[in-house]
Amino acid sequence: MAVNLLLGLQWGDEGKGKIVDVLTSKYDIIARFQGGPNAGHTLEFDGIKHVLHTIPSGIFHKNAINVVGNGVVIDPVIFKKELDNLDKYNIDYQSKLLISRKAHIILPTHRILDAASETAKGKAKIGSTLKGIGPTYMDKTGRNGLRIGDLELDNWKEKYRNLANKHESMIAFYNVDIQYDLPELEKEFFEAIKVLKSLTFIDSEEYLQQAQNDGKSILAEGAQGSLLDIDFGTYPFVTSSNTTAAGACTGLGVAPNKIKEVFGIFKAYTTRVGSGPFPTELFDETGERMAKIGNEFGATTGRPRRCGWLDLVVLKYAVQINGVTQLMMMKGDVLSGFDKLKVCTKYNYKGKEIDYLPFSIEEENVTPIYDEVEGWEEDLTKMTSEDQFPENLKKYIKYIEDFIGVPIKVVSVGPDRKQTILR
Repeated sequence: MAVNLLLGLQWGDEGKGKIVDVLTSKYDIIARFQGGPNAGHTLEFDGIKHVLHTIPSGIFHKNAINVVGNGVVIDPVIFKKELDNLDKYNIDYQSKLLISRKAHIILPTHRILDAASETAKGKAKIGSTLKGIGPTYMDKTGRNGLRIGDLELDNWKEKYRNLANKHESMIAFYNVDIQYDLPELEKEFFEAIKVLKSLTFIDSEEYLQQAQNDGKSILAEGAQGSLLDIDFGTYPFVTSSNTTAAGACTGLGVAPNKIKEVFGIFKAYTTRVGSGPFPTELFDETGERMAKIGNEFGATTGRPRRCGWLDLVVLKYAVQINGVTQLMMMKGDVLSGFDKLKVCTKYNYKGKEIDYLPFSIEEENVTPIYDEVEGWEEDLTKMTSEDQFPENLKKYIKYIEDFIGVPIKVVSVGPDRKQTILR
């Protein structure tokens, strides 16, 4: 049985959680393959907004099994808070939530180290969420990390202590004013570990292979966005994991030839949280209007998102490196009422017109070149079928499809799971 894959095609916050939630009823297993609690998947249904950080978005569906893959890094404290929130809705996560033994654990000292490193950078800071994600992945690649499977060993606390002591030496090396109470943080951490150990740990690559053999349908769920990929994103303003399709293979142990459909999620405009280049960013009333209508604040951090016109150079690049087979456009409703819409189709890169993403898209190197298309006035939020779309929205969709060469199969017209139109 093939594995389908869903990921973001911009700088994150594209609305992946909602689409996973919409698609979940069609799948037996939802598997998260990378990232940590720096992700924030927002789902809204029955008038209630739910924000998940580590737990896969299929947790609200009765029949789906949810797997946290080996490529994910887990903060036990945040994970416990997510579970506590699920308790309010009587979610049976004990039987529906499985964790890979090879997933790495975020320690309290990872978070402190993250803050010390970011503070030391001064004005050159990259906009870290300060969740300890980067230092945890550094320990993973440095072969020092603590993994979920270690919690089943008798000496796991000794492993923890050795790593935490190393981190404290590194924090001292940065020589910055970081205030923290490690004993208090550790008390909360060890309490959360007890809750984590009550869940089912699995050898996830074997579990998923057996599921494929048994004909189970699997949806691999990514976090962040393709332009935040550690290799192919706008480095160094990126996350610490592979957010692209290849990350599903390494983050779950799924073979490349087992991936069938690649669902690519993008907004009808572009947003970015934190620092880093953003060619189509708007600094005027139009950008402020997008942010206000779209409620553009980070689900994890609460930070305001920077807003700009749709960048088709970025989108085409992301489609290519991921092998996207179907596109899904989010927040089309936010653009209602704009008289004219701009779409970036090329860059002026150091005085030369190009239609691909170069090594550097810093402001001094790149100026966006726009096409202008007609906007629409109609409110999309009550629409239930493509037939009701205004003509100019249909033209906007076709314009994007023609440029990218991949069909847009889903258009979201509001935050609720019901406000999702299949084409």
